[in-house]
Amino acid sequence: MNPAFTPRLAALLLAALVGACDQDPAPAYQGYVEGEYLYLAAPQAGYLKSLDAARGTRVVAGQALFAIASDPDAQALDEAEARAGSAREKVENLKEPRRAPEIAALEANLQAAQATLRLARTRLAQQQALARAKFVSQAALDEATSAHDQALAQVEAARQQLASYRATLGRQAEVRGAQADLQAAAALVAQKRWQVERKAVSAPVAGEVAETYYRPGEWVAAGAAVASLLPDTRRRLRFYVAENQIAALQPGQRVEASCDGCAAPIVATIDFIAAQAEYTPPVIYSRGSREKLVFRVEAAPDAPQAASLRPGLPVDVRLVAH
Repeated sequence: MNPAFTPRLAALLLAALVGACDQDPAPAYQGYVEGEYLYLAAPQAGYLKSLDAARGTRVVAGQALFAIASDPDAQALDEAEARAGSAREKVENLKEPRRAPEIAALEANLQAAQATLRLARTRLAQQQALARAKFVSQAALDEATSAHDQALAQVEAARQQLASYRATLGRQAEVRGAQADLQAAAALVAQKRWQVERKAVSAPVAGEVAETYYRPGEWVAAGAAVASLLPDTRRRLRFYVAENQIAALQPGQRVEASCDGCAAPIVATIDFIAAQAEYTPPVIYSRGSREKLVFRVEAAPDAPQAASLRPGLPVDVRLVAH
């Protein structure tokens, strides 16, 4: 016997071996990779004009996916833009001052009325003098008085017209009305442009086109999904934890998942724990009884690994030791 291998040392080694056997490894929770898909549709109906990304294609944010023919809506947009242009020109025209020839014409009308008044005043004075000398009849005097009053009224009307014209050089009321028409036309343009732009659908985020449901030339109803997109950031680990173990888990905990063929562990963070228990789903081949209550737990994988995960992939999940 090796003199270094004493009974005391043998006892210590045996105790260490027994202690190691008594320590349970971290429990493994069985689950799978879940994908949360985006179903992309156009709000307006029409014929599918183009399908720019086939299923299985990886796309980046902003990349074109498909387009609905926009002929009627594009024509309506052109009409709305033309009406908005007309309303804008009307506003600009009303903002300009009145033209000088128009004011000059009104001033000439006032001067002519004033000249007529001066002549009528002179004739009235003459008729009044003749009437005092009894050389004209009362009817002639009344006629001269009426002509004078009429000329005076014409002068006042011309003066008021010129004053009103000058006071409304900016035509504020007309301008406000034209501006309201322009705003309505601009709102209609925005509405028609929105309809046209929404007929061309792009990827909102980076991901993979999972499926397409129409081919170019087919009629697509309003709101019908043309393609489904699986974003890289919406691939999740879904696993089930027995009721007697759920208390050990909480949001924010880190987990590691392994799978057949995975070169490295999948690192994720728990962000959801179901509030209500359920029975083990049939698709999970757990080692325990299927009648045992479990809680659904979900974890978000780290971004570098998320894009490589395939929905439906079975995984074994363990808590990361701190």
